[in-house]
Formats: sequence, C-alpha cells, structure tokens
Amino acid sequence: MFYLSAVTLLWAFSFSLIGVYLAGQVDAWFSVWMRIALAGLIFLPFLQFKDIPAKLIGKLMAIGGIQLGLMYCFYYQSFLLLSVPEVLLFTVFTPIYVTLIYDLLKGRFSPWYLLTAVIAVAGAAIIKFAGINESFLSGFLVVQGANICFALGQVGYKHVMEQNKVEISQRTVFGYFYIGAFVVASIAFALMGNTDKLPTTNLQWGILTYLGLIASGLGYFLWNKGACLVNAGALAVMNNALVPAGLIVNIVIWNRDVDLTRLLLGGAVIMLSLWVNETWVKRKTLACSV
Repeated sequence: MFYLSAVTLLWAFSFSLIGVYLAGQVDAWFSVWMRIALAGLIFLPFLQFKDIPAKLIGKLMAIGGIQLGLMYCFYYQSFLLLSVPEVLLFTVFTPIYVTLIYDLLKGRFSPWYLLTAVIAVAGAAIIKFAGINESFLSGFLVVQGANICFALGQVGYKHVMEQNKVEISQRTVFGYFYIGAFVVASIAFALMGNTDKLPTTNLQWGILTYLGLIASGLGYFLWNKGACLVNAGALAVMNNALVPAGLIVNIVIWNRDVDLTRLLLGGAVIMLSLWVNETWVKRKTLACSV
C-alpha cells in the first residue's frame, strides 16, 4: 500500500497542472508524446534484453500501449471538454472497471454492475444538471475510455507478472512498458498533432518535464509495482483515493469559485455507486458464483 499511497499524493497535482496550464494551450497529442518520451528515458538504461522471453516483452509493450499510450490519448482530450473537478469525479468509475475485468478473467459477470453504473451516471447528471450538453457528454465518455484503458493496464500488468515464471527485476523490464506506450503516442501525434501549438513558456516546458519524469516515469513504475503487492479489492479502493486528493488540491489552489454544493452532492451520489459496488453488488456476484 505504501507505493500506491505515495503515487496518489504525487498524482494529486497532475490533474490541475494539465487542466490549468496545458489544456487548450499546448497541443494535447504533443503533451502525450513528450510525457511518455521523458518517462521512457528513465528506464531505458536499466532495460535488460538477455534472458527476457519475447512473449513477455510483447505483453509488456501491449500493456504499456493501452495503460499509458491509449489512456493518455483519451485523458488529455477530456480536459478540452470538461473542468478539472469533472475529470476527477468521472475517474471514479475506474475501480468498477478493475473489479469487472478481474471477474471476467475468472469467467464470471454480474448484471448488477449495471446498477452501479446507473447510480454513478445520476451523480454525473447532478453535477451538470443545468448545463448538460454535447461537450459534457462527450467528455464523460472520453474519460471512461481513459478509465477502461487504465484499468486494463493495471489488471493486465498484475496478471502478467503473477503468471511469469522467469525470476526478473521489474526495474529491468519496465522500459518495454514505455516503449509500447511511445509507439502509440508517436502514431497519435503523427496523425493528429498540431506543431503550431507547442509549449511557448518555461513554465509549460517545466510542467511537461515534471509530468514526464516524475508523475509518469517514477509514478507508473511504483503504481504497477504496488499493484502486484496488493489484492484486487485494495487496488480498486486506491484508484479512488486519487479523487479526493485531486479535488482538494484543485479547489484549494486553483478553482475556489467552483459550485461546491452541486459538486459535493453529485460526488456523494457517485461515491454511493462505489459503496453499492463494493458491498451489495460484490456480495450478489459471489452468491451467484457459488
């Protein structure tokens, strides 16, 4: 839990840094590409080629391409459609996806997950009750794309490392994770990037450097390492610790004029959906599988 808790504190600032200083000012596709490139540089010196199965390399690259590369493609676009608090609250679905993917790996599925989703969507509607528009709905769906990619990557990495029969240090193979992510980011930037909107200030370059080297480079390694040391339930819960941490940072420092009443009410309903998922739905699922 130490690794997951440390990264939660580290990532609490990332949402606001992106939303306040980069979104709409720096090309999102370049931001994704730059962040992943910098993160990969940290682990390239440790990369081990000898005695690493080709199948393991391929799996790690695929996981990186999904969890980091594809997830960031969704994630950065969401800040163009939503406010930082909305992005944060809509990441609350990630633990549901983590649990659902684990269950699917075990060959079981419960339709009660739909109840969780309906309650959470109701919470989202409360937050934007007077202003639900195409942009808001698109942003909501884009964040869900990011959540699913992040959940798939976490579960996939944990599953692959648990199934791996070769004794290896995660530090020596994590570079393959970033190589996979870099391939996805490079394709996205080449196809959709805008070179006319590159960073123009030292602050923007500094934020990208911090996000790349620290938040992504160090953060994702520690998060995935921590995911291998806890059970699925603890991993799902720690995913949501990001929400209150990120909200506190954003509201206290950058977004003091937010509609707290609507935000807290909608957030409470979304949290209710998690409680339903973690208690009632899980009990129903276990009962049906016996």
